[in-house]
Amino acid sequence: MLRPTLSFGVLLSAAIAASTPLPAAAQTKGKTEAKAKGKTEAKAKVDTKKVAADLASGDSSRIAAALAELIAAGESAAAAAPAVEALLAKGSSTELTVKALEAAGALKQSSSSAKVAPYVRHRSESVRRAAAKALVKTKGPAAVSTLRHALRSRDAQVRGVAATGLGTLGAKEALPDLFKALAHSVPEAASSIGQLCEPSDCDKFAALTGKHQFDIMSSGFDQILFRPEKEVSDDQKIKVVGRLRELGTKEAGKYLAEVKGRWPEGWSKRVKQALEAAVKATGASGGGDDE
Repeated sequence: MLRPTLSFGVLLSAAIAASTPLPAAAQTKGKTEAKAKGKTEAKAKVDTKKVAADLASGDSSRIAAALAELIAAGESAAAAAPAVEALLAKGSSTELTVKALEAAGALKQSSSSAKVAPYVRHRSESVRRAAAKALVKTKGPAAVSTLRHALRSRDAQVRGVAATGLGTLGAKEALPDLFKALAHSVPEAASSIGQLCEPSDCDKFAALTGKHQFDIMSSGFDQILFRPEKEVSDDQKIKVVGRLRELGTKEAGKYLAEVKGRWPEGWSKRVKQALEAAVKATGASGGGDDE
């Protein structure tokens, strides 16, 4: 029987097609999809029952490996949270405790916050810091109250994490604590105050202009000025711009010019006009197109 043969032209075309690289966009898409698929498969492979058994084994190497696996897996391994909580309740070496706290944060289960909270007052600074960070991620009933208390920690990093975390958690009830923290040199409190402040609190914050380093205060002003109008009115933002204009310093003028340059297209024209007037009054330049 005769076998069909392909012409030289057909073979050559096939060879060229096989060796021709895909367009850059197609290659990028393919790599992205493969990467996403790989991550999904990796997370799906976590055997939470085995991990739980390893965490309860008392074997340091098995515990460390299990915690590392959970940290990498994140929320997809949430079923293992009770085992991590049990390990935290039991206690372990400093190194394993830090990893257990990181795992609790990675799993993001609110039930873990009660077991994480006591470690914010641990004797080891690495444990205290890991616990504060984990509380922000686990949230839960114990998170806000513990972080408010942590604003008075002797550890500056814990104070900073607590201040930032309260803003992240939207804890408006912590505003009085954040103002006290700002007064006691916790710079991270400024940004959270800006995130959370109601009109009277925003006014109180603006009144502190000139009493703290400007680079600290500007983080709070940024939060106020770029919050949606439904949260902070145009009138409130214009008051802040006016306060900075009154300050009249070179750094205030430079900041106003920079904000003007970042002002989103389509946002309040009134606030933009106030920014333009303030920039002109302070003699600042740059930061965007002049109209």
